[in-house]
Amino acid sequence: MKIIKNPEKLGWNLIAERPKIEKENLSKLVSNIFYEVENEGEIALSKYTFIYDHVHVNDFLVSKQEIENASNSVSSELKEAIEIAKNNIEKFHKSQIDTSKKIKTSKGVTCWRENRAIEKVGIYIPGGTAPLFSTVLMLGIPAKIAGCNEIILCSAPDKNGQINPAILYTANLIGISSIFIVGGIQAIAALTFGTKSIPKVFKIFGPGNQYVTAAKQYSLNFGLAIDMPAGPSELLIIADSSSIPKFIAADLLSQAEHGLDSQVILLSDSEKVIKDILTEIEIQLPLLPRKEIALAALKNSKSIIFENISECLEFSNLYAPEHLILAVRKSEKLVKGIVNAGSVFLGNYSCESAGDYASGTNHTLPTNGYAKNYSGVALDSFVKKITFQKITKKGIKKIGPAIELMAEAEGLFAHKNAVSVRLKSIIKLVE
Repeated sequence: MKIIKNPEKLGWNLIAERPKIEKENLSKLVSNIFYEVENEGEIALSKYTFIYDHVHVNDFLVSKQEIENASNSVSSELKEAIEIAKNNIEKFHKSQIDTSKKIKTSKGVTCWRENRAIEKVGIYIPGGTAPLFSTVLMLGIPAKIAGCNEIILCSAPDKNGQINPAILYTANLIGISSIFIVGGIQAIAALTFGTKSIPKVFKIFGPGNQYVTAAKQYSLNFGLAIDMPAGPSELLIIADSSSIPKFIAADLLSQAEHGLDSQVILLSDSEKVIKDILTEIEIQLPLLPRKEIALAALKNSKSIIFENISECLEFSNLYAPEHLILAVRKSEKLVKGIVNAGSVFLGNYSCESAGDYASGTNHTLPTNGYAKNYSGVALDSFVKKITFQKITKKGIKKIGPAIELMAEAEGLFAHKNAVSVRLKSIIKLVE
């Protein structure tokens, strides 16, 4: 990790930039794959699955027998761990259920809002080198609680042309049966247009690399919605002398191992703290099975020394990290100063891995600075809010004249007339 000492504020924006790939080439690739999937359907899916995943897949739907076989291959210990996570995630997301409240804005005018589940949602589950069965819980559970009628799951195949057994087991556990073997840009295109076997959806959820993120954003051109631009994983840690270097090093490596384009940032008011943590990274890194991936991510990462913790927090708000760990004294006192972050972890024992798996909060979070204007996935992500109003005769008499004046001032006389005809009918009834 590169060490930066007391950078001038004028240079903070440059330091906060994420690793990027060439957007022009990426956009062209996405548009080409979308065009082929729209026009050639599953022929295109097979083609790109072979190109990127190096396997032949012709039947994309996972059968009930395959799901059952996969479930039998998952260890009882892992099943118990998944059950613990499932229960905590359900508790946290059920707590987000809100009830409709009717408000009388004027005499005779009642307004309220009700939730309606999005009928068909697609959830993208990264497979490949890190099959994220935990993301099935994070997306599938709130979708089920919200009441979505159809949940379509897509995940990339492994080298044998199959979806990881833990993903299939977890999906089956929470009641998702429409599972398809397809990943990458082509999976997002399939969910966007629909194919012979894969249904078209109304909203797409799920994290992914920059290719998947670009594909999700491209799907917006075709009338779909997405959860957020969730790209490569990232973590920012603010550490002072009360932090435990071994813990912080482990947290940084836990995010660095996600992918080559991941990024981790370490901030401190002490050069010694940073050097101690970097020493721990050197000790722990060789022990990781994914050390090559973590090492590549660390090359994109930075350690920055600031004058004080207040400056660290100011830089963090500029960076707007997906995950933020505050390994500092009295971390809760800094909470009100946090403006931009996807999910925050307070104290030395609140490791980011807890949020990834089993604490209950959702791990599908905004990355690449989007925490400035996006929230992480929650129960609300799977519903639409519909407003209602009921206006009585007394109500239209009360607010009608104001509506007439406003409509006329905007030159919308048909709007005015819709009120006027009602007011005149009321006057006639009284007469």
